[in-house]
Amino acid sequence: MASEELLEKVSHLPTTPGVYLWRDQYNRIIYVGKAINLRNRVRSYVRNDANRAPKVTAMMKRAVDVETIQTKTEMEALILENTLIKEHHPKYNIMLRDDKTYPYVKISVQEDYPRVYMTRRLERDGAKYFGPFTDVTAVHMVLKLIRQYYPLRTCKSMKVERPCLQYHMHYCEAPCFNKITKDAYSKYIDEIVQLFEGKPIPLLKELKEKMEHAAEDLRFEEAAMYRDQLTSIEKLQEKQRMVTQRGDLDVLGIAVDGQLGCVQLLFIRGGRLLGRENYFVQNEGDSEETIMTDFIKQYYGSTTFIPKELLLPMESSEQQLFKEWFTNMKGQQVEVLVPKRGYKMDMIKMAHENACTFLEERRRQWQYQLDKTGGAVKKLAEVLDLPRLPERMECFDISHTQGTETVASMVVFEGGKPAKKEYRRFKLKTTQGKPDDFKSMAEIMERRYGKETDWPMPDLIIIDGGKGQLNAALPLIRSVGVTDVPVISLAKRIEEVFVEGQSESIILSHHTPELQLLQQIRDEAHRFAITYHRKLRGKRNLESILDHIEGIGPKRRKALWAHFNSLEAMKEASIDELSKVESMNYKAAEAVYNFFRMSKVEKQEILM
Repeated sequence: MASEELLEKVSHLPTTPGVYLWRDQYNRIIYVGKAINLRNRVRSYVRNDANRAPKVTAMMKRAVDVETIQTKTEMEALILENTLIKEHHPKYNIMLRDDKTYPYVKISVQEDYPRVYMTRRLERDGAKYFGPFTDVTAVHMVLKLIRQYYPLRTCKSMKVERPCLQYHMHYCEAPCFNKITKDAYSKYIDEIVQLFEGKPIPLLKELKEKMEHAAEDLRFEEAAMYRDQLTSIEKLQEKQRMVTQRGDLDVLGIAVDGQLGCVQLLFIRGGRLLGRENYFVQNEGDSEETIMTDFIKQYYGSTTFIPKELLLPMESSEQQLFKEWFTNMKGQQVEVLVPKRGYKMDMIKMAHENACTFLEERRRQWQYQLDKTGGAVKKLAEVLDLPRLPERMECFDISHTQGTETVASMVVFEGGKPAKKEYRRFKLKTTQGKPDDFKSMAEIMERRYGKETDWPMPDLIIIDGGKGQLNAALPLIRSVGVTDVPVISLAKRIEEVFVEGQSESIILSHHTPELQLLQQIRDEAHRFAITYHRKLRGKRNLESILDHIEGIGPKRRKALWAHFNSLEAMKEASIDELSKVESMNYKAAEAVYNFFRMSKVEKQEILM
C-alpha cells in the first residue's frame, strides 16, 4: 500500500509527456518508464488493482518514491527512457541478453583513405557496416583475400615519419605519403563495397579463371585455395536463403513460454537474409507486446543502421511513434508494418519458429541455473533453519602477509548470484604489522555494520573460518544493533558450517547445491581479498625497489607509479618515455632504465 505522502505526490504530478523513475528505500532506481500523461500513468501503479502483472506487484512492494522528468513530446520521452535504462539497468525493466555477438565488416568511408576491417561494435561515425555475419571464418578469409588484392592501409593513424613495412611489401600504396591519389584509392573501396552488396566485381571473375587454369595444370592445391576463397565470398553474399523482393528489412519474431521469452531479429539486406540475432528475457508477467516494444527501444536506441522497413509480429500502440522515431534517425521514410500475408508474413513465421527453437534450447540452460541458484537459496534456508530466504548474503575474508598489508573483502550475493557492484574492500587499520585475524574481523564488523548504515542489510552474514572467527564477529555485530540477521561461518577443512547458538557444526554433503553455493561465496570473498592484498603488496614492493635507485626520491617514485601503474610497464619503458614523466630528467630516467637491466647479483649488491 502506497504511503499518504507518495499518494499526495502522485496527485500533483504534471499531465505532460515525460519519464518516471521508481526508487526503493535505498534510493536505487528500480524501474524507468515513459508516459504521454505522467500523472495518469504513475497513478495506475498506486491503485489497488488485483489484475496487474506479478512483476508490477513485486516492484510496488519495494518502491517508496517516484521521480519524474518532463519532456516536450512523447518522442523525447522515448529517447530519454532508453538512455536511462541503459545507464542505470533498473531491476524491473526488461533487460535483453544477446546469445552471442556476431561480427560486422566496417568500411570507414568517412575517412579520405578508408580502412576495411572486422568489428563487433556499431558506432554512429559515418562508416559503412555490413553484417552481422554468423560465419566468422568466412569473414576472416574474405578480409585476407581483400588485403591480397587491394593495397589498402591498415594503420589507425596516417601521421608517420616514413612509409611502413606494408608499403615495402606491396600490401599498401602509402596514402600517408600521397603515393596514391584519392580517386584511385576510391576505386578499390567502391569494388569492395559492391562485393559486400552481392554485386559481381572483376575480382570474382579473376578468381574463377585462376581456379580453372590451376585445375587444368593439375595444380589442385592451388585450385582448391581459389575455390575456398570463392566459397567464402558466396557465403557472405548469399547467406542462408533469398527473399523474393529486394530491400533492407528487419523482421522481428517473439516466443514466450512461462517466465522465459526470446526475441529473434532477422536481417535482410539488399533482398538477402544475411543473419539473425537472438535476445532472451526473463518474463515476469509482461505481455508479448510489452516485450516487443521494450526490445525495439533498447535495440534501435543503440544501433547505427535503421532499415527501410521493420516487420512486427503484432500491432503496437506505439507503432506510429516508432515510425516517426526511425524516420528522424534515418533521415528518410521508414515503414513499421504488421504483415498479414505474402512473403513478409512468411518471414515473420520463420522468425517466430526460430525464436521458439532457441527458447527451448535456452530453457534447459536457464532451468539448470535457476535450480543451482534459486533452488540452492531455498534449500540453504531449510537446512540452516533461517527465518527468511537469504536473498542477500554478505561474506567476509581477510588477507595479509605476516600481518603486513592487511585487507578485508566483502562480497555480496543476491538471489544466489554475485552482485559485484555491491562488493567492498577495506584496508584495515588496527592490525597492520601484527597478524591477528580475530582483531581484524572485529574491526571489519564494526566498520561494516556500525558505520555503513546506508548500505542495505543482508539476510545472512557469512564469515570465512571456524567457530573462533564466528565468536569474534558475533558480539560486535549484535552490539551495533544488528540483531535479526543470522550469522554463520564456513570452515574449510571439512566444510563445516557453524551457526549461532549451536555447539555442534552442520556437515553438508559435498554434492548439494546449498554447500556449493556457500563454497562459491567463500571462494569469491577469498579471491577478492587476495587480489586487493597483492595489489597493495606489489605497490609497496615497487616503492621499496625504487628507493634504492640513485636520484629517485618520494616525489619521483610517486610520479613513476602514477604514470606506469605497474612494475612491468616501467621495465618495458624506454629512457625517453621515463624522462617524460613529471619531475623526471634524463639522468634519473637513465638510472631507472639501467637498474632494471642489471643482473640479479648486481641488484642484490645495491639492495643490501
